[in-house]
Amino acid sequence: MTEQPHTSGPDEGRISQALQEMSQYWGWFIAGGILLVALGMVALAHVFVATLVSVLFIGALMLAGGIVQLAQAWRMKHWKGFLVWTLGGVLYAAAGVLAIVNPVAGASVLTLLFGAVLIGSGAFRLWIWFNNRSQRGWQWIAFSGLITLATGLLIAANWPGNSIWILGLLLALDLFIQGWTLLLAGLALRTRR
Repeated sequence: MTEQPHTSGPDEGRISQALQEMSQYWGWFIAGGILLVALGMVALAHVFVATLVSVLFIGALMLAGGIVQLAQAWRMKHWKGFLVWTLGGVLYAAAGVLAIVNPVAGASVLTLLFGAVLIGSGAFRLWIWFNNRSQRGWQWIAFSGLITLATGLLIAANWPGNSIWILGLLLALDLFIQGWTLLLAGLALRTRR
């Protein structure tokens, strides 16, 4: 059998060109990565404060979203769904105000919801695995489902005591991982120059 010569398609050319253009900014990737890693370390050292900041940020977004939804509902007063849109906006804004006024209670509610989402997601992945266990790679779906389910159960079992640090820990880990990703991408782009 003869081997076909490798030809680069139009997508490979565009990807290569995009990487070449991005390699000019490798320093910004590294600087951004270092900054995010540093912020992650600060958040890790102060998980309670990071939790409160996260809740205040989410509360401000919910309040803004509720106000926008109320404004939209009142602009369309003649629509059938006016009352539903209004009620949704009021509830969304009220949840935002609650999170801003009492961020510890907001952290508690968000932590419980986070645990419930993980339990549901883990159970769903296990259900997918069970229905497709003859497929290749099923072990990874089962493993992922078990880890997600166990994490959700662990969060729920230790609630509400863990609600003062879970969200801050997640924020710290996210900042840390994003920072390392940017840093490594910058180093890889630097070698392309």
